[in-house]
Amino acid sequence: MLAEQIENFQSQDSEEYAEYSSWINKSGDFERGFKFLNKAVELDPKLHLGYRGWIRLRKMRDFDKALIDFDRLDSLTPNFVDAPWGENIDFLRGECHYGNKNYVKAIECFNRSVKNQKEDWADIQTFVYLGICEYRLGNYEKAISEFKRALKQSESTCEAHFNLALSYEKIGDLEKAKEHIIKAEDNISYKRDDFYNEYLNEIYLSEIIELKQRLNK
Repeated sequence: MLAEQIENFQSQDSEEYAEYSSWINKSGDFERGFKFLNKAVELDPKLHLGYRGWIRLRKMRDFDKALIDFDRLDSLTPNFVDAPWGENIDFLRGECHYGNKNYVKAIECFNRSVKNQKEDWADIQTFVYLGICEYRLGNYEKAISEFKRALKQSESTCEAHFNLALSYEKIGDLEKAKEHIIKAEDNISYKRDDFYNEYLNEIYLSEIIELKQRLNK
């Protein structure tokens, strides 16, 4: 009966469509959920484009369509820094480009996010992503510099310690690599995680142990 009520639902209130969509999307049925979310966006794009982009990024890993939503939202709100689902829009766009392995474009977006929010207020993972992007581009010294920016905000950022260990390994400084892999292990309880989402830069204890063993051979 409830499913039938949902399928027959009609309204001119975009928030009601978004609410129905959220309920269905939480069950993982994005095909049905997006029927309502798309209608919400049609009725009020400025209000709902950010959420749709966030769902496409975090839940569906559809980076290209997420970028389309974020870019369209940005075009509708000139002179305003959007924060879809409470996160800076350039940080989210950076994650999309990172997911697409377009590290140069990701760096551009993450740097813009830091500029807009200021160094002390930017999401700490911005600096982690910047470091990983530089690492992937082979710029190991620059990567180290970015990871240190994250640690300046919080010494317990295990993602920064883990990736510092990788970076120091690349430049042959094994003592510092060992120092940071131990710190990564000690701070694993502070890792970025979410019961419902696996983050693109999420690290795991098994990875830390594997790197620690390699460094100690």
